[in-house]
Amino acid sequence: MQGTLDRTDLRILATLQANGRISNADLATEVNLSPSACLRRVQKLEADGVIAGYGARLEPRAIGLGLQAFVRVQLSRHESEAVAAFSATVHDWDEVVACHALTGDMDYLLQVYVADLDGFSQFLLDRLLNAAGVADVNTSFVLRTVKASTALPLGNDKPAHLKKKLSSL
Repeated sequence: MQGTLDRTDLRILATLQANGRISNADLATEVNLSPSACLRRVQKLEADGVIAGYGARLEPRAIGLGLQAFVRVQLSRHESEAVAAFSATVHDWDEVVACHALTGDMDYLLQVYVADLDGFSQFLLDRLLNAAGVADVNTSFVLRTVKASTALPLGNDKPAHLKKKLSSL
């Protein structure tokens, strides 16, 4: 779908990333479409998988999650069964909000939210280190978040084919 996004699609996506709760009528006005044409485009973007979903961004501290950590995990084995088992296990851990398979000396990067250091210790000792196939773990605690965004870049950092489309917005 990426190759078929026109400038109106990109404006819709940029607006929805900035305000996912905008009404269809207001979105249509923002991107200069009729409400019915705007709704059809949004529905097509959803059906094509460009818009993956909608959700509220929560403030972790406001809900008692005062400690964020990034945990690099190395597996002892890399056969497909071991990788699948680890992936399945991670899906069951509520503390892990993101898990990425990596290149390099570590296999996975986990983003973990817990209440405090005791909560992290419990997660590490009772879950992660007991998971089958985990060989090594390295943790970095977040001291301060400098930038956090869920919005994907639709502007200056675009690939060349998108920069041209955006220049006429």
